[in-house]
Amino acid sequence: MAGVAAAATRLAHGQLRRRPPGSPGSWRRVNYAGRTVRAEAGAAAAGGAALGAAVAAALPVRERCAVALAAAAGAVCGRYDDLRGDHRRGFRAHLGALRNGQLTSGSVKLFGVGAAGLAAGALVKERPLDKVLAGVVVAGTAHLVNLVDVRPGRAVLAVLALGVPGLLRGAPVAAAPMGAAAAVLADDVAERAMLGDMGAHALGGALGVAVAVANGRLGLVVHAAGLVAAAVGGEAVSRIARSPMWVIPVGGLAPRGSGK
Repeated sequence: MAGVAAAATRLAHGQLRRRPPGSPGSWRRVNYAGRTVRAEAGAAAAGGAALGAAVAAALPVRERCAVALAAAAGAVCGRYDDLRGDHRRGFRAHLGALRNGQLTSGSVKLFGVGAAGLAAGALVKERPLDKVLAGVVVAGTAHLVNLVDVRPGRAVLAVLALGVPGLLRGAPVAAAPMGAAAAVLADDVAERAMLGDMGAHALGGALGVAVAVANGRLGLVVHAAGLVAAAVGGEAVSRIARSPMWVIPVGGLAPRGSGK
C-alpha cells in the first residue's frame, strides 16, 4: 500500500510540475523565508494517499472510502484556502468574521473538513458516540498536520511519525498517507516543493482515519481531547514546529525553510 501511494505520488508530482492545472502561478507560494516554492506536491500527495488506500484489497471497503473522503475534502478545502486565504488566523477570528456575514477560507475549512471528518468517522466506527469521536479525530488530525506545516518537512515528518503507532496497532491504512508523505519528503525539505494547505489537510485527514481505526473508545477520547487542545492552542503548536529541534538533514541537505 505504501509503495503504491509513494509511486502514484511521485508520478503525479512529476506530471503536475510539467503541466499544472489552471494558472501555473496559482501553484507558486512564497514561504516564510520569502522564497517562491511550488505547491503541486500537495495535490500529488492527496491523490497518492487516496489511491494507495483504494487499491489495497485487504482493507475493508469502509476504510478505503473513509480515506478517499477525508483526503478529497482536505484537498478541496485546503486548495480553496491556498487560493483565497487571508490574514486571519485561528478559529475565533474566522468564526467572528462569519458572524459578521463574511465567509472566510478558514470557515470553509472548518465546516468542510469537519463535515467530511464526521462522515469518515461514521464509516469506520459502529456506535454513535464512537462515530462522533472518530470524526473529531479525523478533522483534528487534518488541522494538526496543517498547523505544523510551517517549515520544510515538518508536516511530512508529522505524518510519518504519527502513522507508526497505527501500523503497530493493526491499522495498515496508515501506510497510505505515510507512503505519499515519504514520496515528497526530500523535495519538501530541499525547498523544491511544499504541501500547502491542500496537501497538509489531505494527508492529515487520511492519517486521522488510521488513528480512528487503530483506537477504541478510550483512545478516541484521549486523541480527540488532545487534538481539540492543539486546535485551541494553534499558535503555540506552530511555534513549537518552527523550533530548530525539528531540523534534520535529508539527502545531505539541511532544510532552510518551507511551508507557510
